[in-house]
Amino acid sequence: MATFTAIYDASVLYPAPLRDLLLHLALTDLFQARWTQVIHEEWIEALLADRPDLSRERLERTRQLMDASVLDCLVEGYEDLVPGLQLPDPDDRHVLAAAIRVGADVIVTANLKHFPPSSLAAYGIDAQHPDQFVRHLVDLAPGPVCVAVKTHRQSLKTPPKTIAEYLETPQRHSLPETVAALRAFEDLL
Repeated sequence: MATFTAIYDASVLYPAPLRDLLLHLALTDLFQARWTQVIHEEWIEALLADRPDLSRERLERTRQLMDASVLDCLVEGYEDLVPGLQLPDPDDRHVLAAAIRVGADVIVTANLKHFPPSSLAAYGIDAQHPDQFVRHLVDLAPGPVCVAVKTHRQSLKTPPKTIAEYLETPQRHSLPETVAALRAFEDLL
């Protein structure tokens, strides 16, 4: 049963390998993963800016699959909180507002400087880099995390990945602590 709530910022939903890992982890029921339509729009726009060869339709399909796969993932009704919030980048206030609305414990973001502890403390919310977040999950419940990682690895069919090849991807995406922790469980991945 989910013991805490995590808001996924757009910065962890693109690149795709990180998003896919975080979505597989969301299915473990160790925590409740949440996001908003605005967060979706941010990662989709960033991806389209970097990859004009991709179609919006394809990314909208990804959005729909994400929303369908994680129960109760979409946060709504947070917009009234946005104007009263202070963050270094005002464009990130919607993420904090969504976190406050659902009583989230953590915002998972690659942009920690956008969510300083001094701005989050009053709400009891922590910002964590995805490496720290996943590493904490490994420490909390290595069995379910290993099952999620194995399921993710086995879903990669073009081409299939060995465990060593699979672990190269999170290493490239700034998850060295996660990779180090997972290496202790290679037989389960």
